[in-house]
Amino acid sequence: MTIIRAFVVALALGLLAAPLAADGLQPGQMPRVGVIAPHSPGASSAREAFRERLRDLGYAEGQNLTIESRWPYGGIEDLPDVAAELVRLRVDVIVTQGTPAAHAAKEATASIPIVMMQVGDPIGSGLVKTLARPGGNVTGVANIAADIAAKRLQILKEIIPDLARVAVLRDEASSAFLRTRIPQSDPDGLRVTADAGRALKLAVQILAVRRADDLPAAFAAAVKGKVQAMVVLPSTVFGAHAKTIVDLAATHRVPVLHISKGDVAAGGLASYAPDPDEISRRAARLVDKILKGAKPADLPVEQPTKFELVINLKTAKALGLTIPPSLLLRADQVIEQ
Repeated sequence: MTIIRAFVVALALGLLAAPLAADGLQPGQMPRVGVIAPHSPGASSAREAFRERLRDLGYAEGQNLTIESRWPYGGIEDLPDVAAELVRLRVDVIVTQGTPAAHAAKEATASIPIVMMQVGDPIGSGLVKTLARPGGNVTGVANIAADIAAKRLQILKEIIPDLARVAVLRDEASSAFLRTRIPQSDPDGLRVTADAGRALKLAVQILAVRRADDLPAAFAAAVKGKVQAMVVLPSTVFGAHAKTIVDLAATHRVPVLHISKGDVAAGGLASYAPDPDEISRRAARLVDKILKGAKPADLPVEQPTKFELVINLKTAKALGLTIPPSLLLRADQVIEQ
């Protein structure tokens, strides 16, 4: 009985360890995952969702998995150095947030698998050949900017029926970083947003900022331009300075459609975007598949299936806006306090 019991215990331990001893790793090797993403307050829920999904898949950080997190706090132009550092650490997978980070990782390695998140134009940006067959060392979960841009402007027009002038806040540092690599790409959705604005007969004012210190001047320009609302384009830099944008919007009384539900919880008017927690959980699942031997070239790029509309009624009241009941009924979350 002792021998049988020992065999059963060994078998059970082997089954428990199965998700951890990936086909792509040496027996007994602890997987190491590199992450290039900002530690912004609004992203805390998504970070936890990523780790929680990995735990559900059998990974325990510090026991059978190591996560190396990095972000270039000195500026977006330092991304290549951050990516190169993770390559030197010989991580098994690199997870990236945003198009610039994905590009930096791809430039740093052609062999280490990369799982991208929140990339607006993965094909146009040159990261993958097609969504169905990425063809290289990059796969992930992409936000297709063209699918979101028109919807965001339509939401603003529902909130402000006489909307005629809208500002678009753009991260010029990230855009410049990408223009040197893929001149024709539209990773943050500026082009499709401008096209959507013209289709809705809106005058669009582009506000390009290179660093957080430029944000006050951008809002002053928006007020001078007599815009009635503002759309914030996706940017990891803006995510890190979301509270500054929320405060400036309140000071200048500019209705803003934000990029994250966390921004709305912090006092922003509204947001419409893919659920970042869902994206993180799906990215964790792709990491698991790769650690078990799957090739990024064979893993289709996934797209978000859950989009969230979040509205802050307290902020709307402070701005003198009345949210239509039909829009409130469609909202996934309404913040009243």
